[in-house]
Amino acid sequence: MYYICKAYVLNEGDAFMKRMKKLPDAEFDIMKVVWANAPPITTAIIMEQLGKEREWKIQTVVSLMLRLVERGFLRSEKHGKERTYFPLVNKEDYLRFETGNFMKQFHENSFLNLVTTLYDGKALTDKDIDELLQWVKERRS
Repeated sequence: MYYICKAYVLNEGDAFMKRMKKLPDAEFDIMKVVWANAPPITTAIIMEQLGKEREWKIQTVVSLMLRLVERGFLRSEKHGKERTYFPLVNKEDYLRFETGNFMKQFHENSFLNLVTTLYDGKALTDKDIDELLQWVKERRS
């Protein structure tokens, strides 16, 4: 698997993937907006789709975007007075990273432990179990 970061193509085992960290909720929410829109992204887009709902000031959004640039999740370009942003980490790769960490931290890398927790906690419905069984059958075929 390859990842693009700061104009370099990286392998899963490369330094960026090893030092990727969980994003704080506010930064993750911004990345969800970034991933949902075609680049380039501006602070105006973030304010329109998230900032007003969160009652953020424009400077808060600018600060969060700059943090994402520093973390290697976004690249920025300045065009006159406006700054535009481009994603460097795609949604699927980040979710794979987060899911892997979750499985390690809370379920000892065991899918069965995860499913057992969901089942015991009554979070799985019969429909969920049927879908899971169908998914397993399709993977085995």
